[in-house]
Amino acid sequence: MASEPEIALPAPREGVVTDRFAVLALSCIHREYPNKISHVLNSAADARPARELYPTFYGCYDWHSSVHGHWLLVRILNTDPNTPFREAILSALSKSFTPENIAGELAYFRAPDRASFERPYGTAWFLQLMTELRQADFPEAAVWMNTLEPLESFIRTETLKWLTKLVYPIRIGTHNSTSFAFGLMIDWADATGDTEFRNALSDKALAFHASDVNCPLEYEPSGEDFLSPCLMEADLMRRILPQAEYSLWLAAFMPQIPEDGSAEWIAPGIVLDASDGKLVHLDGVNLSRAWALQGIASALPEGDARIAALLAAAATHKVAGVAAVSEEHYAGSHWLASFATYLETRRGITPK
Repeated sequence: MASEPEIALPAPREGVVTDRFAVLALSCIHREYPNKISHVLNSAADARPARELYPTFYGCYDWHSSVHGHWLLVRILNTDPNTPFREAILSALSKSFTPENIAGELAYFRAPDRASFERPYGTAWFLQLMTELRQADFPEAAVWMNTLEPLESFIRTETLKWLTKLVYPIRIGTHNSTSFAFGLMIDWADATGDTEFRNALSDKALAFHASDVNCPLEYEPSGEDFLSPCLMEADLMRRILPQAEYSLWLAAFMPQIPEDGSAEWIAPGIVLDASDGKLVHLDGVNLSRAWALQGIASALPEGDARIAALLAAAATHKVAGVAAVSEEHYAGSHWLASFATYLETRRGITPK
């Protein structure tokens, strides 16, 4: 099936960068092709297009990007109630969030040999989407939350099972990073009051990382990273440790952080070909580093000598990352706007 025609959208407002991000999400959440499927076929009957396999989150090139594209749009409604894109966003989300579509999503997850589908990156973003819906005050959100709840409940249950079997952390700068996923999942647990889920994640994170020291930040980034293994771990642990403990843990874990307020101790990643779907990951690493650096700084005691350098480095990474968010190449436009919105709206730091 061909991609559906693009809907007419108002012009972005001058100086409102998130308007540009909303346009990118609206242009992709129902765009079926190009599409990258990570899919276990149990029979020839499973050789179907993404739209039939998972009827809500088939757009934006892959499942997880579709999920955080939908999250972006809910986030815009929550943080910018007067957005000129309000009606377009409500219409697009209403099209996605139907009981029939979510039943199809749940059936896909429940099929044999799919236990690891989008785990943990996509499932963490789905919980982040549910966090946004639970914290929304526009009437449609409550309806959509109830519609999506069966998939939320399934992901929660399966994640708890997975945690009991996960022996080692996944220290990586791409989708399977446990530090990144645990951070989003803990934020969902806090928003929903799910202490059992939070404790399971916190206990696992402490078992994995409480004794970590001297993270090799100088080895980063790898050539296809969109996350920093070191910074994502530090951003996770601020959610778990009390402030005084965290300050000491961070000193042992990342002794490279200077106390002179400089930004040069960590340089933004470089992308030479933004049309390459793997190389363009480095634009994402700049955005995710920026929010992690801000998050780490927010967890330190007032007057801590490291805060200035953390925020200086965050600023240089933010400039580089936001400038790279463009509609020119779909390789980046289908996902970078979500990362930029997470950064611009301080989602990982502000309670709402």
